[in-house]
Amino acid sequence: MEAPWGIDNAERGCFLLLIVALLASYSVHLLLSMCIQTAVTSYEDLGLFAFGLPGKVAVAGTILIQNIGAMSSYLLIIKTELPAAISEFLSGDHTRSWYLDGQTLLIIICVGIVFPLALLPKIGFLGYTSSLSFFFMVFFALVVMIKKWSIPCPLPLNYIEQYFQISNATDDCKPKLFHFSKESVYAIPTMAFSFLCHTSVLPIYCELQSPSKKRMQNVTHTAIALSFLIYFISALFGYLTFYDKVASELLQGYSTYLPHDAVLMTVKLCILFAVLLTVPLIHFPARKALMMMFFSNFPFSWIRHSLITLAVNIIIVLLALYVPDIKNVFGIVGSSTSMCLIFIFPGLFYLKLSREDFLSWKKLGAFVLLIFGILVGNFSLALIIFNWINK
Repeated sequence: MEAPWGIDNAERGCFLLLIVALLASYSVHLLLSMCIQTAVTSYEDLGLFAFGLPGKVAVAGTILIQNIGAMSSYLLIIKTELPAAISEFLSGDHTRSWYLDGQTLLIIICVGIVFPLALLPKIGFLGYTSSLSFFFMVFFALVVMIKKWSIPCPLPLNYIEQYFQISNATDDCKPKLFHFSKESVYAIPTMAFSFLCHTSVLPIYCELQSPSKKRMQNVTHTAIALSFLIYFISALFGYLTFYDKVASELLQGYSTYLPHDAVLMTVKLCILFAVLLTVPLIHFPARKALMMMFFSNFPFSWIRHSLITLAVNIIIVLLALYVPDIKNVFGIVGSSTSMCLIFIFPGLFYLKLSREDFLSWKKLGAFVLLIFGILVGNFSLALIIFNWINK
């Protein structure tokens, strides 16, 4: 839902989206190659194999922070959008009702759904929920594409005056190839955040009955390609609907202009359900990273497993309750931990572990990943912090 806003806030955003998707796919290829080469079956152990205990702690800590940020951002979407979705099905005044309070709904959902699913010791069952989430996202992209022709441009004057206080010129309805603003620094971190599947790839690979690098690589490349297609469609048509007035949460724009639209109400519920089912899936590598950092030499214990799951859930709920805007999470996490996990760590580890000549294509590709991650991540993070200071 951030993709159209990312397209609006970066020059040639669709091209950047493609570049990030290709680099993310290549970094997964490097990770799987290193797993075969070293017989290591986790991201954390790759760090241990490459740089000893500091490497393992760095990877585990980065995964933990990344996934806590991801889960809290998804819960923030639920807190923001679920009350609005419920209110669209109601008539009359229900302003003070508990079922329209985002914080109350968030706590109920986390206790009743997220925590029980997150307690599952293996990630395999969550693959079914992930598939369901994917079909919901396809539905979302199709609706965004269709609704492009349901919202006029320029927007009606009363709508503009009430919500945006902007001009009603037809120039606002022309796509801009080059558009740069202080919000543009969030674009690439948001895209990197969107394509991060690296922390789940290796656990899934390890749970396969007959692990195969080629099959796993094909699955990953297909998943990233399909994700790119969905992001591209929703980003392009979301941007072409609202242009430079697209919100950081796309559904808010549709809800404001087309309240009580049956299709939008349905897609909103589907998206919320998809987001909800994604949280336990991301919880697995976060808990695994915490276990690897502090309890790697201990046998499995249900008590420890449950307490760590509970602690992580409490942290993400608190973050979701008190973080004001989702773009802040995507910006900071995307420019730091996402950059490390997608670009910096795979490139660095491959340069360290591979015995190929430095001028080989794979090592040159790893070097490009490393440099891209360092430069773009540091630049984006510095500008985001600079924007915060100026505010």
